Amino acid sequence: MTFLFWVSATILFYIYLGYPLLLWIWAKYFPCPVRASEHLPSVSVLLSAFNEEKVIAKKMENLLSLDYPEDKLEIFVGSDGSTDNTASILAQYEGERVGLVVLNERGGKPRMLNGLAEQARGEILVFTDARQKIDRQAIRHLVRNFSDPAVGCVSGELVLEGTNGSVAKGLGFYWNYEKFIRGHESQAGSVIGATGALYAIRRLLYHPMPEETILDDLYLPMKVVSQGYRTLFEGRAWVYDDVSSTPRQEYERKVRTLAGNYQSFVQFSSMLNPFRSRVALQFISHKLLRVLAPFFLIALFLSDFFLLHEPLYRIFFMLQIAFYGCATLGAVAPQKARRLFSQPYVFCLLNVSALVGLYRYLSRQQQVTWKTQ
Repeated sequence: MTFLFWVSATILFYIYLGYPLLLWIWAKYFPCPVRASEHLPSVSVLLSAFNEEKVIAKKMENLLSLDYPEDKLEIFVGSDGSTDNTASILAQYEGERVGLVVLNERGGKPRMLNGLAEQARGEILVFTDARQKIDRQAIRHLVRNFSDPAVGCVSGELVLEGTNGSVAKGLGFYWNYEKFIRGHESQAGSVIGATGALYAIRRLLYHPMPEETILDDLYLPMKVVSQGYRTLFEGRAWVYDDVSSTPRQEYERKVRTLAGNYQSFVQFSSMLNPFRSRVALQFISHKLLRVLAPFFLIALFLSDFFLLHEPLYRIFFMLQIAFYGCATLGAVAPQKARRLFSQPYVFCLLNVSALVGLYRYLSRQQQVTWKTQ
């Protein structure tokens, strides 16, 4: 039990502290600079929507107001079997700059994006979702990185707004931590995955996704890396989104995301091999170990329980009980008090989501189609 305790503790330390520290050292002393410059290639923005009547008009106005030459920017939008007024609203925007595809039956986001990509003529494909607002300068910041021929994919930065609630506060801390990792991965070589709300790839590197793909924003960047190109994180290409208003909403989002992570280990299993992949360390440390963390947390707790006869391990056990107690208060305490415990609560929420995501992936219960929130 002593061995299991210390192995679990060491791996957890590496996941949450050791790997970020390693990245910081790597990026500081062995950086991989980008030869970015002012660059205005033709761009195709691709958007797949399902039942987005509440936000789709605002999104279209946002896309049409982006600061990018009109003659170099085209927009392709697909209504994936929407049963509300999404298609009719989009029809009002169809024209020279906006192409529209309407499917009567849902086929899933991968199928829709594959179809839109076939029609796109831009040198760069930009992917976005219906809910988020893109900063006017974001496309310019994304594409300037493509002046470096080694760059194949660039992710934007998600800026969370409305971070006053308990869940929002914890998620804000988590997202800042995640951006630190992505930024330093980018400086050291390549990011693992992209921000689904805004990312871009070279059209020549686009390969149609399998229709069962859960996360396009992980599959496509990894596909780019597998072809020998870099995936970067661009911290000035901002896209704005509201934090999930309820724990349940964030839980469902994370379960889907983490189920997609498990799927990626099968789709890109060869990239876990450090002898065959330049991003094996990042893929293992950032993705694989992160979703396995709940198992190490359980092992740490159980092994500690069987070591309670030793004073040192009693202290560790009390610390674990206190931490999980704070997480529980973050879930059940009154709203004002709950904010004090937001970070342990969100930490536990994310790890529970990883367990449920694994179950849904293995049981094939995680669908490619999504629910509008």
